Order: sequence, then C-alpha cells, then structure tokens
Amino acid sequence: MNSLVSTLLRRLDDKSLIGTGVIPWSSPVLSFGDLSTARVATLGLNPSNREFVDGDGKELDGASRRFHTLTSLGLSAWSDAKPRHLSLIAESCRDYFATNPYDTWFKRLDRVIAGLKVSYYSSLFGACHLDLVPYATAEKWTDLTRQQRLRLLDSAGDTLALLLRDSPIQVLVLNGSSVVEHFERVASINLQRATIRGWTLKRDVGPGVAGIAYTGVVRAVEEKKFGSATITLSISYPPSTVVTQLSEVITITR
Repeated sequence: MNSLVSTLLRRLDDKSLIGTGVIPWSSPVLSFGDLSTARVATLGLNPSNREFVDGDGKELDGASRRFHTLTSLGLSAWSDAKPRHLSLIAESCRDYFATNPYDTWFKRLDRVIAGLKVSYYSSLFGACHLDLVPYATAEKWTDLTRQQRLRLLDSAGDTLALLLRDSPIQVLVLNGSSVVEHFERVASINLQRATIRGWTLKRDVGPGVAGIAYTGVVRAVEEKKFGSATITLSISYPPSTVVTQLSEVITITR
C-alpha cells in the first residue's frame, strides 16, 4: 500500500493537476475503511473537501482531523515524505471509521448497503468506500469545470484498478448516475442499462424516479488489468427503499 501512496503523492506535484482544484496540502485518500478486509465497496467520485476542512474552510485539527496533511506530518512538500509518512497516510485511510468519520454522508450510504449485511462501522462484516479520483478538491465535483473533471480522471483514473485487483472486494456499489458515467469512461466500457419496474421510487407529485440496472464485463481500468482474471460486473442502482434486494442484484465475481 505504501508504494501506491508514494505514486499518488508524486502525482500531486505533476503539472497535469495544476488548475484542477485539488487541495495541494491534503493527502490522497486511498480508501475510507479497511480495503484489505472488506468484501463490499461503495464507489464515489472524489473525497469531499469536508474531509479536510470545517464549515469555515479551516483545516481540521486535533480530534477533528480525519486524514493527514502536510501540516499534520510536519512536511513542507510531499516530495519530502518518508516511508513512515506513507504508513501514517495509509493508516488514516484504514482506520477512518474508527476515528472521526463524516457521518453526515456515510450514515446514509451505510443504510443503503445494509441489505448486503455489511457496514462501514463493523469490524466483522466490513465495507469500505472508494473514489474514482483519490484527491479532494476545494470545490464540489459538480462545481468543477468539465475540463477539470476530465483532467482529474485522466491523471488518477487507474487508481481504482490498482486498489481492486489485489483486494477481496466482491461487490462494488456505484453511487449515482454520475459515478456510472465516469466509471464507464475510465473502464472504456458501455454498460448495458435496463429499467427495473419494481425499483421505481415514487414521488408525491409527478412520475416516479426509475430504477436502473447496469451490467457489463470489465477487464481493465485505464489499461490497468485486474490481474489474470476478468471481473464480471453486475451493477444496480435501486432506490434506498429496496435495499433488502441489494444482495441479490449487485455482484462482482472473479
């Protein structure tokens, strides 16, 4: 894991990330939770800035800190990072849900994956969260320009493959249509879509929100192959009202 941390830190100094909105003093986030023991992972776009700053934009510190920064590690530049610093960054990712998780976001997602009989907060039946881009940006993903988003995906789109290919992850839950869209891009795949009538989320007024299942076969992400095996992907995005069906409809088999 330290070698991947080192790679992602080097990329922070790459010219391709200049102007993308990445918070330069924030460490890359490999995972939220212990990837080495999780069989389920949710997938998002990139870490929220609130993982590093409070509501006033000030760097989290002390017991409020979630991940390491240049300040917390006593570094002036990421190029100065030593193996012990890499270990501390990896440790903060692994122990995320045992310290000060951003519950406003993750408690909601935890209810979604409860149908798979796992939890971010369980040491026995664990889950973790991954992002397509491991770098936090000062602005929300939706507030970035299209060019910024594409540059971030081009610079770090292979991170997911590097994380998954040696992991025990069996289920990958893509959190929303934007994640599906960008996943298709980095995986060079067009997922098959099917509207599932029983997944429609009803509204008080107007037509309901359709539930869509996605299926496809992923052999590589950004040309990084998943070891010697092909991952067959069956991705579904039902509303939270049918989370009990998740264990039947979302699978990754190696």
